[in-house]
Amino acid sequence: MTDIIKPFPPSEGNDMATVPAVLITGASSGIGATYADRFARRGHDLVLVARDKARLETLAARLRAECQVAVDVLQADLTKPSDLAAVEARLRDDTRIGILINNAGAAQSGGILQQTADSIETLIALNTTAPTRLAAAVAPRFAQSGSGAIVNISSVVGLAPEFGMSIYGATKVFGQFLSQGLSQELSPRGVYVQAVLPAGTRTEIWERAGIDASGMSDLMDVGELVDAALVGFDNREPVTIPPLHDARRWEALESARMVLLSEIQQAHAAERYLSAA
Repeated sequence: MTDIIKPFPPSEGNDMATVPAVLITGASSGIGATYADRFARRGHDLVLVARDKARLETLAARLRAECQVAVDVLQADLTKPSDLAAVEARLRDDTRIGILINNAGAAQSGGILQQTADSIETLIALNTTAPTRLAAAVAPRFAQSGSGAIVNISSVVGLAPEFGMSIYGATKVFGQFLSQGLSQELSPRGVYVQAVLPAGTRTEIWERAGIDASGMSDLMDVGELVDAALVGFDNREPVTIPPLHDARRWEALESARMVLLSEIQQAHAAERYLSAA
């Protein structure tokens, strides 16, 4: 059962003398840039992926100077097939990369009645297609080596259809399910998969979605969010929910889900659905 407080041990196949490089998508700002800073300070070389090359170069120059690590910049728009394919190739071919942070994503402004076909396609491409393909690109290499880690940034919105961001929430619960499923598949092969579920975090995602966050006083600082997520990472938690203060709530939800699954009897419909004689 997926659990946020009972970590499994790191793979014995990991070569602890080798510090893996980390590829981070959406690395030009916010959560991605903060992950870059934290991993650089841990001594990891980086591959930074985002659309804004100028901001990537500025971040890369600072981290090279401050942390004495190698930082490569890979400009890419992950909603474009050719750019996505280039990042996939880098993950497949660059054996230095041992950690993938699937962070790039977009938010949703307004409900489904305010969306266009293009905005829906872009949201799904960035929040679901891209992280799935990138994970699929690197998973075979990680599994073969018996090491590696994939981190997918999801959201607590995926637990709350009541929030009214139906498409965004659906993409985020996809990321959570993908992470939990990949953990089941890959953890026996020595690959660690983590889903991180932030709540509201103080980043540029609000502005980009056309949402005024200036009046939101209870947003989490991005540094606090990433530092908490890295505690979960170090403890090898499959699911990390930094704003959830009582971990027993997640345990109860997972326990209820397992009970529900145990009561599904697929050979026949439930009695309440049978036509009256």
